Amino acid sequence: MTELPFSAAAERNQRPILDVLRQVLPARGRALEIASGTGQHVVWFAAGLSQWTWLPTEPLAAALQPIEARVAQEGLSNVRAPLLLDVMAPQWFDDGTLFDAIYCANMLHISPWATCAALMQGSARHLSAAGVLVTYGPYLEHDVLTSEGNLAFDQSLRARDPAWGLRQRVDVQREAQAAGLRLQQRFAMPANNLLLVWARLP
Repeated sequence: MTELPFSAAAERNQRPILDVLRQVLPARGRALEIASGTGQHVVWFAAGLSQWTWLPTEPLAAALQPIEARVAQEGLSNVRAPLLLDVMAPQWFDDGTLFDAIYCANMLHISPWATCAALMQGSARHLSAAGVLVTYGPYLEHDVLTSEGNLAFDQSLRARDPAWGLRQRVDVQREAQAAGLRLQQRFAMPANNLLLVWARLP
């Protein structure tokens, strides 16, 4: 059997993230995952939220087969075949497909800033009326002391690519509001990460 891509960080954080998802999501629904990566999160969440149907996506075609293989390995019937999706695309789907949740982890700090607006605008187009966008990862906050680890991580990201780096939460909120979304809930997570829940503006 071919060894599948593996993320130690995804392995560590999937349990606490699922604990929060169980608090903020209804019992059943349809979820879209943006930037699924190794697929570890989607299989964990699909197993833990069995009444939800999950659609994993990736901008890189080479990442789709390993995700599909991981889903098959776990024998999950509530995960659809992964799709190619670039968050920067002006149209994610040809039809008016709606989701009850859109989930995106650890993308904003390892992609150009323009992806933030694209994520918010695309989510606003494809969330159901009561749907939520859930983002997870490290953020900078004006009123919260940034950990030494996150400061070092930010510097290392910017050294690799000047377009990368930890984002100010207030800047992300500004892009969300411009797209018609608001910050509904903030959860402090292990390893100095945040899980943010975004909903439609009233």
